[in-house]
Amino acid sequence: MKLYYSPGACSLAPHIILRESGVDFTLEKTDTKTKKTENGADFLAINPKGYVPVLELDDGYNLTEGVVIQKYLADRAPEAKLVPPPNSRERLKLEELLLFLSTEIHKAFSPLFAPTTPDDYKPLLREKIAARFDLLEQRLSDGRAYLTGAGFTIADAYFFTLANWAQFVGIDLAKWPNIGRFMQRVAARPAVQAALEAEGLKKAA
Repeated sequence: MKLYYSPGACSLAPHIILRESGVDFTLEKTDTKTKKTENGADFLAINPKGYVPVLELDDGYNLTEGVVIQKYLADRAPEAKLVPPPNSRERLKLEELLLFLSTEIHKAFSPLFAPTTPDDYKPLLREKIAARFDLLEQRLSDGRAYLTGAGFTIADAYFFTLANWAQFVGIDLAKWPNIGRFMQRVAARPAVQAALEAEGLKKAA
């Protein structure tokens, strides 16, 4: 398998999951502005949507959309226990959480990185993100290690990736001490350290 990624982008989440799963894979860095990969390929020919992540499967099929890639990878490596069993109540809860992260947090961050977003709109986006962070801060307030309990899941890889963006858009995580401890805990995982190092992000986490 090959993961097309951009350093620190949402592709970091499946990158972490690949390393947590212990599977063989390669990386191809992608410039989402020029739409070229580090090997000179036309990225739009790989993913007409123009954004990462893309997971190229062994048969050549290109799988897109981060949450779908995350679930696919976790289901391929059940021994890593990155997702609960299919059709279980715990699985439903995890999928609810993944959709919350995707639609309520990820998509609120995206305009903050866009140069065309009006400056007077950005405080509203930060407020929306802060309100969503309040909910996750409360979730972590019972002393659990990770978002769904004691075990690390794909939701943790995803939220770690998103929360790491806060420092670049004027959001101070110091307001949420439980999230801060969560970030330190996730960052200390060997697979996460390896992914950050591979993407040149060791200082960003």
